[in-house]
Amino acid sequence: MAEKNYAKLVKALQIAAGILMLVMVVLCIFLVHKYNIKVSNIPELSQKITGGTAAIAIGIIIFSVVKSFALVFPPAVVFSVCGYIMPNFRLALLINIVSVFLSLSVPYFLGRFTGAGMVNTLKGKFKAIKKIDDFAGANEMQMTFAIKLSGIMPGDLSSLLFGAMGISFKNYTIGANLGMLPLVVVYTFFGCTLKRVGEQPWIAAIPVAVIVIFVLIASLITKRLVTKTKARQLTESERDFK
Repeated sequence: MAEKNYAKLVKALQIAAGILMLVMVVLCIFLVHKYNIKVSNIPELSQKITGGTAAIAIGIIIFSVVKSFALVFPPAVVFSVCGYIMPNFRLALLINIVSVFLSLSVPYFLGRFTGAGMVNTLKGKFKAIKKIDDFAGANEMQMTFAIKLSGIMPGDLSSLLFGAMGISFKNYTIGANLGMLPLVVVYTFFGCTLKRVGEQPWIAAIPVAVIVIFVLIASLITKRLVTKTKARQLTESERDFK
């Protein structure tokens, strides 16, 4: 039986996610102008909202889950915004960690449901998918960790792909969440730091430097894993040839 082509489904999900995200952003802009929302008065305004900070946190989590269907929306934006508007770093980090877990799980299970047909559809639609070939034969947990950490493939797109490839949910969850954790910490810290830029402009240099170092380390880890995987493939090929 021929495999299904999910190109229309992927397109529909991206469009629907894009529309919902746009509506949420427009609503936020409207509220900012209507209530003159600023960093300085966010705590005061949150007390006037039913549910207060909890309502805002739920809104961020919902946005994170919705954006996972867009497949290519950078999660760093959500992490930074959360760090910027939440009252402290620990709360922002907790919200972002919950958002990451949910936004990693939803596209993964969609991939598991659609299976191999989705893999072929994604390979034909997104060139970045071909980078998965560099990790052929690698340990599932190591592969998901390296790809999430390095960002060589859009995060939600890789989640959908891993599910469609039938990767163990346990290995995927551990590898993906560990790979995303440094990114969550760095960009949450970046968002929190932006609140003090007006008073101390130089402070913005700290998270920027951390981000640069993080990118370099992630690239080295990924390059090492790819090199190790290719060496293993070559050894196995030579063994089969003999």
